[in-house]
Parts: sequence; C-alpha cells; structure tokens
Amino acid sequence: MGANNGDNDEKPVHTVHISQPFYLGKYEVTQEQWQAVMGNNPSRFKGDPTLPVESVSWDDIQAFISKLNAREGGDTRYRLPTEAEWEYAARAGTTTTYSFGNDERPLDRQLGKYAWYSENSGGETHPVGQRQPNLWGLYDMHGNVWEWVQDGSGWYPSGTVTDPMGPHLSSYLMYRGGSWYTVADHCRVSFRAGSTLSDRLSYVGFRVLRTTP
Repeated sequence: MGANNGDNDEKPVHTVHISQPFYLGKYEVTQEQWQAVMGNNPSRFKGDPTLPVESVSWDDIQAFISKLNAREGGDTRYRLPTEAEWEYAARAGTTTTYSFGNDERPLDRQLGKYAWYSENSGGETHPVGQRQPNLWGLYDMHGNVWEWVQDGSGWYPSGTVTDPMGPHLSSYLMYRGGSWYTVADHCRVSFRAGSTLSDRLSYVGFRVLRTTP
C-alpha cells in the first residue's frame, strides 16, 4: 500500500494484511440504486439512471447503508470499504502506478481506456461500466467519481499492519480513485484525497463493500 514516489501522505510503501474476505461492488453505486433506497436523487448530473450517484456526503452514505442493511434483515452486511480494502481492490494484485501499468506516455494514455477523467470526460460523469475493468473485474476504480471510504485521514505506518483503519473520530474523511474532474496523476491507485464528512461534491460518489458470512 502507498507509493514512495508520490505525495508525502502516500509514504511509506508498507505491507498490509487484510484478515477478512469481502465482496466489493462491481460498479459505483448508481442514481437508480440510490433512488430505490432513499427515494431521491441528489446528483448534479442526471439523465441516465446508470450514472453514478454523486453530491452525497459521507453522512448521507451512512444513512443509505443503514437503510440497505435494514432491508436485508438488520445485520451489518454492507459498509464503505476502508482505505486499505479499497486500494487492495483497486490494485487487483499489481504494484504499478495504475492497475494496468505505469501509463507514462501522455500522448497515448492507456488511462483513457479505463477511466473517465479530465482529458476525456467532457466535464461530466458517465454511466458506470463503460470503460475497461481492472484485472478483478471492477469498473471505474480509476475516474468517473471519487469514492468515499470509511477512514478518517492519517499518516501511514512504517511497518506491517493488519486491517488498518484511519482515525474513527476524524471529521475529515478520505475518498479515492479520481474523477471526471481530475487530472491523470490524481487517478493513481495510491493517491489520497478527502473532505469533511458533510460535504456534498459533484465529483464524489461511492461503492459498497459487503461482508462475507
């Protein structure tokens, strides 16, 4: 996890053990799915129900997840991934800058095959699943909308850790993956960004994790 050639908050590269298996949404949560659970659509960009939902705060998402879990019997089945779980899934077994390689040719970017970002998005979101998936079949892990994770902000440890979680009481929560609005560098798998838990931004959405029985 992390990158020694990235920003200071991406350092150091360190080993993470994830002790519990999980499922992660193949796609970012769509406006259609949000509407089915919450009865509204707060998104800025509309017109196709398979567009990712955005303009939802971290707090809004906790309400969505609570209702989703209640529909399935009340057990805590769904949640946001931690930062470590998200990066593990985004990397899909790789150690490169992006899940598909290092993309060092700006005039012939591979990134555009996998992501909607500032150079190809036209300044808006796009229906989920239109770009190529990573090696584990997950779509839009780069670009389209940033994805809220469960963790608060914090510095990485220097040693091996198991199931790391950022500060639980932090008011500044992380999101990962880049968006339609961001440059290529901010779509790197190790790049970190975040905002206050009440912010609603047109370039930030999420995907859900489901715990295993």
